[in-house]
Amino acid sequence: MAANPELDLAKLRRQLATLDQAMASGVLTVEGGDGTGRVTYRSYAEMRAARSDLVGRINALAATTGAVQARRTRQVVITARNGF
Repeated sequence: MAANPELDLAKLRRQLATLDQAMASGVLTVEGGDGTGRVTYRSYAEMRAARSDLVGRINALAATTGAVQARRTRQVVITARNGF
């Protein structure tokens, strides 16, 4: 990658956003707007593996630059009250 880690981090985050958009729409082909070309995945599972790798690279690069990392929520608790 380039000598500027912040620029690299921004590029990786753009790639992640593009991949997330493709996964949400169900398209298996992702086109990179920043000269990365076109990637065609064989399955949704392969896209998930690529996303996991990309998130790992983003977290590793963010740790070296001192950027704040997003925490992943593993459990969501919902409480409700009945009106009776």
